[in-house]
Amino acid sequence: MTSAGSTATAAPRGLLNRRVLAVGLLFVIPLLVVLLMNLGRDPHAVRSPLVGRAAPPFVLSPAGGGAPVSLESLRGRPIVLNFWATWCAPCIQEHPALNAAASARSDVTFLGVVYQDEEARIREFQKRYGSAYPSLLDPDGKTAIAYGIAGVPETFFIDTKGTIVAKVSYALGADEIQGHLEKAAR
Repeated sequence: MTSAGSTATAAPRGLLNRRVLAVGLLFVIPLLVVLLMNLGRDPHAVRSPLVGRAAPPFVLSPAGGGAPVSLESLRGRPIVLNFWATWCAPCIQEHPALNAAASARSDVTFLGVVYQDEEARIREFQKRYGSAYPSLLDPDGKTAIAYGIAGVPETFFIDTKGTIVAKVSYALGADEIQGHLEKAAR
C-alpha cells in the first residue's frame, strides 16, 4: 500500500509543479524583459515631451515686486528655468549651485519659478540663503501646468532660440548645471 499510495500522489504533484512553473514564467519573463530594456538608463533622467520643442511662453512677476518678466523678452540668451519651493529640501540643497552658476555666467539668464508657496516665505528664504537671480510668482500655477511640473525641483534648460534642450527633475550639482548649459549655449 505504501508504494501504491506514493505512486498515486506523485503524478498530480508533478503536474502541479509544471503548472506552477508555467504560471511563474508568465510573470517572470516579462519582468526580466522590462528590466533588461532599462539597463544602463539613468533613473533620474526624465523624458519630457517638451524637450526639443519651444518653451511655453509666460509673463510672471518677481517676488518682492518689480517689472513682469516674459520669456519672449529673453530670447537670444540661454535660460535656466528652475521650479522650486521654500518647503522643498532638494531645492534648498541645489540652491547654492544655482546661485554660484548664476553669479559666474552673466551670459545666461537664470530664473526661479516658485511652485505652490507664499511670497512672505520666499522673501524669508532669499534673506536667509541669498539669491543671484529673480524668483517669479506663478499664483494660478498655469506656468507649472504648461511645463508639466509634477514636483520640485524641476529645471529646464532653454537655448537661445527658445527651445527646451534638457529637463532635470532632481537637485542639480554644479557640474550638471555646466553640462546642460553647454547644450543650451550651442
